[in-house]
Amino acid sequence: MAQLLVVDDDNEIRSLVSDYLSQHGYTVFTARDGETMLRVLLSEDVDLVLLDLMLPGEDGLALCRWLRDQRDLSIIMVTALASEGDRVTELEMGADDYLTKPFSTLELLDRVRAVLRRAPDQLPVHRFGRDEAWSFAGWTLRVNTRELVDPKGTLVSLTGGSFDLLLALVRHPGRVLNRDQLLELTRGRRAEPFDHSIDVQLSRLRKQLGGTGIIKIVRGGGYLLALPVAPAGAEGGKP
Repeated sequence: MAQLLVVDDDNEIRSLVSDYLSQHGYTVFTARDGETMLRVLLSEDVDLVLLDLMLPGEDGLALCRWLRDQRDLSIIMVTALASEGDRVTELEMGADDYLTKPFSTLELLDRVRAVLRRAPDQLPVHRFGRDEAWSFAGWTLRVNTRELVDPKGTLVSLTGGSFDLLLALVRHPGRVLNRDQLLELTRGRRAEPFDHSIDVQLSRLRKQLGGTGIIKIVRGGGYLLALPVAPAGAEGGKP
């Protein structure tokens, strides 16, 4: 089973979450702040960090940004903030998903399982392969290294959430995917009421791809990748 790190300055929450996840077979480490988190990461091979937003010292967003730059692991932000802007900010900083306090232990377990399922090393080899890469309109999406390369050969920086959204669309070219379907494919859950974070992320992703010609909005339906997709190399993609 995966190794998890719970970072929260609330002793009771930290203990409850750790005990519950341990009962479901995970190896769980804990930390009360960024300094303790770093010590654990230096000594243990952690697969996923449950990171509270409000921490003493550096806050969760700063630590999330640092983790995304320095470590290849999954991140779930845990926050008492519930506005759409806050959720988008957490995802844009590199979080794979978020949990809003208070949350149930069942929801916690479901989110952990969903994020771990879609981690790069968890991709089903028999279906897509470890060297999976796709080409569309001169762009190349490399799944194993989680890289997007533009038609000029330049790497484009994407957050984890934006990469997962693009991958979901690339794997279903020409098919309209609504908000619930995209959330299910990228985060393993359905949309919460009034949750439009997917729409905001897709708006930013469309700009990064050079406008509206690649990902199209279908009125009353959702989004689709409107161009042909082929294995990288078949349309000039760089393997």
